This record gives sequence, C-alpha cells and structure tokens, in this order.
Amino acid sequence: MASYSQHTIESAPEASKPILQGIQKRLGFVPNLMATMAEAPVLVESYMTMMGIFDKTDLTPTEREIILMTNNRLNGCTYCMAAHTAVAKMTGVDPGVLEALRKGTPLADPKLEALRSFAILINEARGWASEDEVDALIAAGYTKQTVLEVIAGTALKVLSNYTTHIVHPPLDTAFEPMAWTAELAEE
Repeated sequence: MASYSQHTIESAPEASKPILQGIQKRLGFVPNLMATMAEAPVLVESYMTMMGIFDKTDLTPTEREIILMTNNRLNGCTYCMAAHTAVAKMTGVDPGVLEALRKGTPLADPKLEALRSFAILINEARGWASEDEVDALIAAGYTKQTVLEVIAGTALKVLSNYTTHIVHPPLDTAFEPMAWTAELAEE
C-alpha cells in the first residue's frame, strides 16, 4: 500500500505551500492531516475553503460540532474525533454535549438532539431524507437552510474522514489527550 508523508511547508507541492503557511499562521502548527492532504493541493485547498465556509453558517459553534463530530463518529475517524474534541473545547461546547457526541448517545436538549439525529440520517441514508424527516428537523426549531447546512457539514467531513482512512496521519501531540476510538464510544 502507498504510504503518505506529512509535508512541511518546504516539502509541500508549490500550490500547497501558501495554504500550509496560512494554517501555520492561524493555528501555530500544521496538523498532520493537513500536512498529508498537501500532497494533493486541490484537496487541502478544498478542505480549508470548505471549513471556512462552514464556519459562516447560521449554526452556533455547538451545532456545527454536532454535525461534524457525528459524521466523524459514524465514519470511524479517530483522528478527526480527537481534533474536533479539541476544537469543541476551544469553542465552548458544553462538556455534556461533547461527551455524548464522543459516545454517540442522545443529547439532553431536544433541539440539539433533533440536529444530531438529522446528521445521522443524512450520513447513513446518503442524503435520502424523507419529507417527514426534514419536517421533523424544522419542527424542532431549525430552518430549510439548516437542512442544507447539514449536507455541507457532511460533505466537509467526507473530505477529511475519507482521507484519514487512506493516509493514516499520526495523531498530533496537541490532540493526543483527546484521543478517541470506537471502543471509547461503547464504554
């Protein structure tokens, strides 16, 4: 099987270098996933662009993380679960919500649980939501826009989750305290 390296700014393809420089400036380091994505400039640019766009939704940071972490868990992405646990903590996601997302258990807040359930549906049904299922999300207090934003978040996670399944980036030291496995979800 092909092995993939984590590029540095210096070793990255030319088109990836400015993207990695931007990540370094923003985060203070280049996470191994993005360093590996840099092998394909279109992938790292797509991922970073979509992340920036997804942050512009009308969703709160907690709601965005519900969509992203639900997809990470369903897709079995250990790297992304750890990374998004760190992001969720930095953006102030309630610890109870974060624990439930890591375990895949229902959320106590009915509105947030409706969002989590809809994110599960979109992932597992590959977007084939019925009118009743869409209406249930809207009845929980969300909008037609939210329905489409869940799809955007799911698409974003396809990029990172599928990449990690192929390239196996090592977990960054910064994310090690938040390491996650499917077995942890079953505890």
